[in-house]
Amino acid sequence: MFKALVIEKDDAGYRAGVKDVDDSVLPPGEVTVRVEYSTVNYKDGLAITGKGPVVRKFPLHAGIDFAGVVEASDDARFKPGERVLLNGWGVGESHSGGLAQKACVKADWLVPLPAGLTTKQAMAIGTAGYTAMLSVMALERHGVRPESGDILVTGASGGVGSVAIAVLAKLGYRVVASTGRPQEAAYLRGLGAADIIARDELSAPGKPLAKERWAGVVDSVGSHTLANACAGTRYGGAVAACGLAQGMDFPASVAPFILRGITLYGIDSVNAPQAVRRSAWQRLARDLDLAKLEAITHEITLAGALQAAVDILAGRIRGRVVVNVNA
Repeated sequence: MFKALVIEKDDAGYRAGVKDVDDSVLPPGEVTVRVEYSTVNYKDGLAITGKGPVVRKFPLHAGIDFAGVVEASDDARFKPGERVLLNGWGVGESHSGGLAQKACVKADWLVPLPAGLTTKQAMAIGTAGYTAMLSVMALERHGVRPESGDILVTGASGGVGSVAIAVLAKLGYRVVASTGRPQEAAYLRGLGAADIIARDELSAPGKPLAKERWAGVVDSVGSHTLANACAGTRYGGAVAACGLAQGMDFPASVAPFILRGITLYGIDSVNAPQAVRRSAWQRLARDLDLAKLEAITHEITLAGALQAAVDILAGRIRGRVVVNVNA
Protein backbone atom coordinates (compact mmCIF):
# COMPACT_ATOMS: atom_id res chain seq x y z
CA MET A 1 0.00 0.00 0.00
CA PHE A 2 1.07 3.59 -0.61
CA LYS A 3 -0.45 7.06 -0.46
CA ALA A 4 -1.52 8.94 -3.58
CA LEU A 5 -3.50 12.05 -4.46
CA VAL A 6 -6.30 10.39 -6.41
CA ILE A 7 -8.56 12.22 -8.87
CA GLU A 8 -11.93 10.60 -9.47
CA LYS A 9 -14.93 11.36 -11.64
CA ASP A 10 -18.19 9.42 -11.52
CA ASP A 11 -21.89 9.91 -10.85
CA ALA A 12 -20.95 11.60 -7.57
CA GLY A 13 -18.96 14.25 -9.41
CA TYR A 14 -15.33 15.33 -9.77
CA ARG A 15 -13.13 15.12 -6.66
CA ALA A 16 -9.56 14.76 -5.49
CA GLY A 17 -8.15 13.49 -2.21
CA VAL A 18 -5.26 11.63 -0.63
CA LYS A 19 -5.91 7.91 -0.27
CA ASP A 20 -4.14 4.68 0.62
CA VAL A 21 -4.00 2.59 -2.55
CA ASP A 22 -2.67 -0.85 -3.41
CA ASP A 23 0.36 -1.49 -5.61
CA SER A 24 -1.93 -3.39 -7.97
CA VAL A 25 -3.47 -0.11 -9.19
CA LEU A 26 -0.18 1.08 -10.67
CA PRO A 27 -0.39 1.35 -14.46
CA PRO A 28 1.81 -0.74 -16.79
CA GLY A 29 5.42 0.37 -17.22
CA GLU A 30 8.97 -0.94 -17.29
CA VAL A 31 10.20 1.05 -14.28
CA THR A 32 8.73 1.41 -10.80
CA VAL A 33 9.96 4.45 -8.90
CA ARG A 34 9.78 5.13 -5.19
CA VAL A 35 8.88 8.80 -5.37
CA GLU A 36 10.61 11.19 -3.00
CA TYR A 37 9.37 14.58 -4.21
CA SER A 38 6.83 16.03 -6.61
CA THR A 39 5.52 19.52 -7.16
CA VAL A 40 2.43 21.54 -8.07
CA ASN A 41 2.41 23.24 -11.47
CA TYR A 42 -0.34 25.31 -13.08
CA LYS A 43 -1.49 22.24 -15.02
CA ASP A 44 -1.65 20.27 -11.75
CA GLY A 45 -3.85 23.01 -10.35
CA LEU A 46 -6.23 22.63 -13.28
CA ALA A 47 -6.23 18.84 -12.92
CA ILE A 48 -6.75 18.66 -9.17
CA THR A 49 -9.49 21.28 -9.04
CA GLY A 50 -11.17 20.17 -12.26
CA LYS A 51 -11.01 23.75 -13.60
CA GLY A 52 -9.55 22.54 -16.90
CA PRO A 53 -9.96 19.40 -19.03
CA VAL A 54 -6.52 18.04 -18.11
CA VAL A 55 -7.33 14.57 -16.77
CA ARG A 56 -8.46 12.13 -19.45
CA LYS A 57 -8.64 8.89 -17.46
CA PHE A 58 -10.23 8.14 -14.08
CA PRO A 59 -9.31 7.32 -11.41
CA LEU A 60 -5.81 8.80 -11.76
CA HIS A 61 -2.94 9.77 -9.48
CA ALA A 62 -2.24 13.47 -9.99
CA GLY A 63 1.16 15.01 -10.64
CA ILE A 64 2.92 15.73 -13.94
CA ASP A 65 6.37 15.62 -12.27
CA PHE A 66 8.28 13.43 -9.89
CA ALA A 67 11.78 12.57 -8.76
CA GLY A 68 12.81 9.51 -6.81
CA VAL A 69 14.66 6.20 -6.67
CA VAL A 70 14.23 3.26 -9.05
CA GLU A 71 12.69 0.41 -7.09
CA ALA A 72 12.37 -2.13 -9.91
CA SER A 73 13.23 -2.06 -13.61
CA ASP A 74 12.70 -4.27 -16.63
CA ASP A 75 14.85 -1.94 -18.73
CA ALA A 76 18.65 -2.21 -18.78
CA ARG A 77 19.03 1.58 -18.87
CA PHE A 78 17.83 1.92 -15.27
CA LYS A 79 18.98 -0.02 -12.25
CA PRO A 80 17.39 -0.24 -8.80
CA GLY A 81 18.84 2.46 -6.57
CA GLU A 82 19.34 5.01 -9.36
CA ARG A 83 17.76 8.42 -8.95
CA VAL A 84 15.57 9.63 -11.80
CA LEU A 85 13.10 12.36 -12.68
CA LEU A 86 10.16 12.74 -15.02
CA ASN A 87 8.29 15.62 -16.65
CA GLY A 88 5.31 15.36 -18.96
CA TRP A 89 4.53 12.49 -21.35
CA GLY A 90 0.88 12.60 -20.26
CA VAL A 91 1.74 11.57 -16.71
CA GLY A 92 -0.83 13.12 -14.38
CA GLU A 93 -3.18 13.43 -17.37
CA SER A 94 -3.75 9.98 -18.89
CA HIS A 95 -1.20 7.98 -16.86
CA SER A 96 -1.00 8.01 -13.06
CA GLY A 97 1.61 10.48 -11.90
CA GLY A 98 3.95 11.76 -9.24
CA LEU A 99 1.76 13.06 -6.43
CA ALA A 100 2.04 9.60 -4.94
CA GLN A 101 4.62 7.56 -3.07
CA LYS A 102 5.07 5.22 -6.05
CA ALA A 103 4.89 5.54 -9.82
CA CYS A 104 5.23 3.04 -12.65
CA VAL A 105 6.17 4.47 -16.06
CA LYS A 106 7.81 3.75 -19.38
CA ALA A 107 11.60 3.79 -19.29
CA ASP A 108 11.63 6.14 -22.28
CA TRP A 109 10.00 8.82 -20.16
CA LEU A 110 12.68 8.95 -17.46
CA VAL A 111 15.72 11.20 -17.22
CA PRO A 112 18.66 10.31 -14.95
CA LEU A 113 19.01 12.85 -12.16
CA PRO A 114 21.80 15.23 -13.25
CA ALA A 115 24.94 15.31 -11.13
CA GLY A 116 24.81 18.17 -8.67
CA LEU A 117 21.04 18.05 -8.12
CA THR A 118 19.10 16.31 -5.37
CA THR A 119 15.62 14.95 -5.99
CA LYS A 120 14.22 17.82 -3.91
CA GLN A 121 16.07 20.39 -6.01
CA ALA A 122 14.89 18.69 -9.20
CA MET A 123 11.29 19.13 -8.10
CA ALA A 124 11.95 22.66 -6.90
CA ILE A 125 12.76 23.19 -10.58
CA GLY A 126 10.01 20.88 -11.88
CA THR A 127 8.17 21.29 -15.15
CA ALA A 128 7.98 25.04 -14.55
CA GLY A 129 11.76 25.44 -14.34
CA TYR A 130 12.38 22.90 -17.10
CA THR A 131 9.98 24.87 -19.32
CA ALA A 132 11.79 28.08 -18.44
CA MET A 133 15.07 26.53 -19.57
CA LEU A 134 13.52 25.30 -22.82
CA SER A 135 12.41 28.90 -23.41
CA VAL A 136 15.88 30.29 -22.71
CA MET A 137 17.39 27.70 -25.06
CA ALA A 138 14.96 28.78 -27.81
CA LEU A 139 16.09 32.40 -27.45
CA GLU A 140 19.72 31.31 -27.56
CA ARG A 141 19.16 29.26 -30.72
CA HIS A 142 17.61 32.33 -32.30
CA GLY A 143 20.81 34.23 -31.60
CA VAL A 144 19.57 36.40 -28.74
CA ARG A 145 22.60 37.23 -26.60
CA PRO A 146 23.08 39.39 -23.49
CA GLU A 147 24.32 42.21 -25.69
CA SER A 148 21.18 41.99 -27.88
CA GLY A 149 19.08 43.88 -25.35
CA ASP A 150 16.57 43.42 -22.56
CA ILE A 151 14.63 40.18 -22.05
CA LEU A 152 11.02 40.45 -20.88
CA VAL A 153 9.74 37.75 -18.53
CA THR A 154 5.98 37.77 -17.96
CA GLY A 155 4.25 36.07 -15.04
CA ALA A 156 7.49 36.84 -13.29
CA SER A 157 6.48 35.81 -9.76
CA GLY A 158 5.31 32.36 -10.84
CA GLY A 159 7.35 29.21 -11.22
CA VAL A 160 8.33 29.61 -14.87
CA GLY A 161 9.03 33.31 -14.46
CA SER A 162 11.08 32.94 -11.29
CA VAL A 163 13.38 30.30 -12.74
CA ALA A 164 13.66 32.14 -16.07
CA ILE A 165 14.77 35.32 -14.32
CA ALA A 166 17.35 33.46 -12.21
CA VAL A 167 18.80 31.62 -15.21
CA LEU A 168 18.84 34.63 -17.53
CA ALA A 169 20.47 36.84 -14.90
CA LYS A 170 23.20 34.26 -14.24
CA LEU A 171 23.85 34.08 -17.99
CA GLY A 172 24.35 37.85 -18.10
CA TYR A 173 21.05 39.03 -19.60
CA ARG A 174 19.30 42.19 -18.44
CA VAL A 175 15.81 41.10 -17.39
CA VAL A 176 12.59 43.11 -17.28
CA ALA A 177 10.05 41.36 -15.04
CA SER A 178 6.31 41.81 -15.55
CA THR A 179 4.14 41.06 -12.52
CA GLY A 180 0.74 41.81 -11.10
CA ARG A 181 2.14 41.67 -7.59
CA PRO A 182 4.12 44.88 -6.89
CA GLN A 183 4.82 43.62 -3.36
CA GLU A 184 7.15 41.04 -4.93
CA ALA A 185 9.55 43.67 -6.30
CA ALA A 186 12.31 42.88 -3.80
CA TYR A 187 11.90 39.16 -4.46
CA LEU A 188 12.21 39.63 -8.23
CA ARG A 189 15.23 41.90 -7.92
CA GLY A 190 16.80 39.30 -5.67
CA LEU A 191 16.45 36.78 -8.49
CA GLY A 192 18.22 39.16 -10.85
CA ALA A 193 15.53 41.34 -12.45
CA ALA A 194 16.90 44.76 -13.42
CA ASP A 195 13.53 46.42 -14.02
CA ILE A 196 9.96 45.62 -13.00
CA ILE A 197 6.83 46.65 -14.87
CA ALA A 198 3.20 46.28 -13.87
CA ARG A 199 1.17 43.48 -15.42
CA ASP A 200 -1.41 46.12 -16.46
CA GLU A 201 1.04 47.54 -19.00
CA LEU A 202 0.66 44.36 -21.05
CA SER A 203 -2.59 42.64 -20.05
CA ALA A 204 -5.13 44.92 -21.78
CA PRO A 205 -5.79 45.15 -25.53
CA GLY A 206 -2.96 47.07 -27.18
CA LYS A 207 -1.70 48.41 -30.49
CA PRO A 208 -0.51 46.16 -33.34
CA LEU A 209 2.95 47.69 -32.97
CA ALA A 210 4.42 49.29 -29.86
CA LYS A 211 7.74 50.89 -29.04
CA GLU A 212 10.62 48.43 -29.50
CA ARG A 213 11.62 47.54 -25.94
CA TRP A 214 13.10 44.04 -25.67
CA ALA A 215 15.19 41.65 -27.75
CA GLY A 216 13.49 38.55 -26.41
CA VAL A 217 10.56 37.40 -24.31
CA VAL A 218 9.73 34.44 -22.08
CA ASP A 219 5.94 34.47 -21.81
CA SER A 220 3.93 32.15 -19.56
CA VAL A 221 0.74 34.22 -19.70
CA GLY A 222 -0.66 34.21 -23.25
CA SER A 223 -3.66 36.23 -24.49
CA HIS A 224 -3.25 40.03 -24.61
CA THR A 225 0.00 39.83 -22.64
CA LEU A 226 1.61 37.70 -25.33
CA ALA A 227 0.20 39.93 -28.09
CA ASN A 228 1.62 43.06 -26.44
CA ALA A 229 4.93 41.34 -25.75
CA CYS A 230 5.23 40.60 -29.47
CA ALA A 231 4.22 44.17 -30.36
CA GLY A 232 7.06 45.53 -28.21
CA THR A 233 9.79 43.15 -29.40
CA ARG A 234 12.71 44.67 -31.29
CA TYR A 235 13.45 44.04 -34.94
CA GLY A 236 14.57 40.45 -35.49
CA GLY A 237 13.83 39.47 -31.89
CA ALA A 238 12.21 36.32 -30.54
CA VAL A 239 9.36 35.42 -28.21
CA ALA A 240 9.11 32.05 -26.43
CA ALA A 241 5.46 31.26 -25.59
CA CYS A 242 5.10 28.59 -22.92
CA GLY A 243 1.95 29.27 -20.89
CA LEU A 244 -1.65 30.42 -20.79
CA ALA A 245 -2.29 31.88 -17.35
CA GLN A 246 -4.28 34.77 -18.87
CA GLY A 247 -5.85 32.70 -21.63
CA MET A 248 -5.35 30.49 -24.67
CA ASP A 249 -6.34 33.21 -27.12
CA PHE A 250 -3.81 35.27 -29.08
CA PRO A 251 -5.51 38.56 -30.06
CA ALA A 252 -2.57 39.84 -32.08
CA SER A 253 -1.65 41.34 -35.42
CA VAL A 254 0.76 40.08 -38.06
CA ALA A 255 2.47 43.50 -37.93
CA PRO A 256 5.37 42.54 -35.60
CA PHE A 257 6.10 39.48 -37.71
CA ILE A 258 6.09 41.07 -41.17
CA LEU A 259 7.30 44.57 -40.29
CA ARG A 260 9.89 43.72 -37.65
CA GLY A 261 10.71 40.13 -38.58
CA ILE A 262 10.20 38.77 -35.07
CA THR A 263 9.82 35.04 -34.41
CA LEU A 264 7.35 33.34 -32.08
CA TYR A 265 8.55 30.02 -30.66
CA GLY A 266 6.09 27.59 -29.13
CA ILE A 267 7.57 25.76 -26.13
CA ASP A 268 6.25 22.24 -25.54
CA SER A 269 7.47 20.58 -22.37
CA VAL A 270 5.25 17.49 -22.54
CA ASN A 271 6.58 15.68 -25.60
CA ALA A 272 10.03 17.20 -26.02
CA PRO A 273 12.54 14.59 -27.31
CA GLN A 274 14.83 12.90 -24.80
CA ALA A 275 17.94 14.63 -26.15
CA VAL A 276 16.34 18.03 -25.62
CA ARG A 277 15.16 17.07 -22.12
CA ARG A 278 18.56 15.86 -21.02
CA SER A 279 20.23 18.95 -22.42
CA ALA A 280 17.77 21.21 -20.59
CA TRP A 281 18.30 19.41 -17.29
CA GLN A 282 22.08 19.49 -17.66
CA ARG A 283 21.84 23.22 -18.32
CA LEU A 284 19.67 23.69 -15.23
CA ALA A 285 22.24 21.88 -13.08
CA ARG A 286 24.89 24.23 -14.46
CA ASP A 287 23.14 27.56 -15.09
CA LEU A 288 20.69 27.88 -12.21
CA ASP A 289 21.96 29.36 -8.97
CA LEU A 290 20.86 26.76 -6.42
CA ALA A 291 20.93 29.34 -3.63
CA LYS A 292 18.32 31.33 -5.56
CA LEU A 293 16.36 28.14 -6.18
CA GLU A 294 16.19 27.54 -2.45
CA ALA A 295 14.98 31.11 -1.93
CA ILE A 296 12.05 30.68 -4.32
CA THR A 297 10.94 27.29 -2.95
CA HIS A 298 8.79 26.14 -0.08
CA GLU A 299 7.91 22.58 0.90
CA ILE A 300 4.47 21.13 1.56
CA THR A 301 2.99 17.71 2.32
CA LEU A 302 1.07 15.49 -0.08
CA ALA A 303 -2.21 16.57 1.54
CA GLY A 304 -1.10 20.19 1.21
CA ALA A 305 -1.10 19.83 -2.58
CA LEU A 306 -4.91 20.10 -2.54
CA GLN A 307 -4.83 23.70 -1.28
CA ALA A 308 -1.75 24.51 -3.37
CA ALA A 309 -3.74 23.58 -6.48
CA VAL A 310 -6.34 26.20 -5.59
CA ASP A 311 -3.71 28.80 -4.71
CA ILE A 312 -1.69 28.41 -7.91
CA LEU A 313 -4.77 29.05 -10.07
CA ALA A 314 -5.58 32.12 -7.98
CA GLY A 315 -2.06 33.50 -8.47
CA ARG A 316 -1.26 33.26 -4.77
CA ILE A 317 1.86 31.12 -5.09
CA ARG A 318 5.24 32.76 -5.41
CA GLY A 319 8.02 30.76 -7.00
CA ARG A 320 7.99 27.00 -6.61
CA VAL A 321 6.26 24.45 -4.40
CA VAL A 322 7.97 21.15 -3.54
CA VAL A 323 5.76 18.29 -2.36
CA ASN A 324 7.34 15.82 0.04
CA VAL A 325 5.09 12.87 -0.79
CA ASN A 326 6.31 10.95 2.25
CA ALA A 327 5.44 13.65 4.77
